[in-house]
Amino acid sequence: MYYRKTGKGPWVVLLHGFMESMEIWNDFAEFLAEEFSVIMIDLPGHGRSGLLGEVHTIHDMADAVSAVLYYEGINDFVVCGHSMGGYIAAEMVSWEKTRAKGLCLFHSHVAPDDEQGKDNRTRTINVVKMNHRGFIRQFIPDLFAEINRERLASEIEKLVNRAASTSSKAIIASLEGMKDRSGSLDFLINTELPVFFVMGRNDSRMPYNKVMAQVMLGRNVQAMLIDNVGHMGYLEAPQKIFPVLRDFFRRCLS
Repeated sequence: MYYRKTGKGPWVVLLHGFMESMEIWNDFAEFLAEEFSVIMIDLPGHGRSGLLGEVHTIHDMADAVSAVLYYEGINDFVVCGHSMGGYIAAEMVSWEKTRAKGLCLFHSHVAPDDEQGKDNRTRTINVVKMNHRGFIRQFIPDLFAEINRERLASEIEKLVNRAASTSSKAIIASLEGMKDRSGSLDFLINTELPVFFVMGRNDSRMPYNKVMAQVMLGRNVQAMLIDNVGHMGYLEAPQKIFPVLRDFFRRCLS
């Protein structure tokens, strides 16, 4: 497991999404570093972290993250996960009942895949087996709201190039794990822990109306819905999102 620490103060844990790496958080970590200690982790099979096996279950990936935090002696933390990283964050927080102080689901949610979602994962796995680099080049631009694609063309190209270093085995292992996850709906319904959802109104991968239904289930939940943003708010609207999340982290860790 590869990770990097920066900043000073109480701990914020940042988990990237599918076919990303911890570099997606560089700007956010710099924004937070004067007030918080930040740890960014390459999830199994991503960035410079190794594979766990043929299937990366959400539980196993969450266990790997938890092991890093124990190794570093990190207590009293807030965890923020983007997309797949949110699945992992919610899973980990569900058993970190004393150390975790808050959860941010950044273009993510806590429900398992429905049958259509599972079928889509299976089709994607078959596409990756045939042409995983072609899949990456098509998949990543679609994560952005159409209005932002030209403006962020250079950032999109960087993401494509970084994702190209993710092996087909790692991509398939993560897809298998996401397909079979049980989700964390019970945790959301029962927890008193502060939870914050970030949603893009133009997110084609995670429609905000479905996520909003989960927002209504929690006891201590806040949500932010942003216009003209797809699935990649940390690039599409950082000036709107970063200050709001910093305030959330302050409340959780005060």
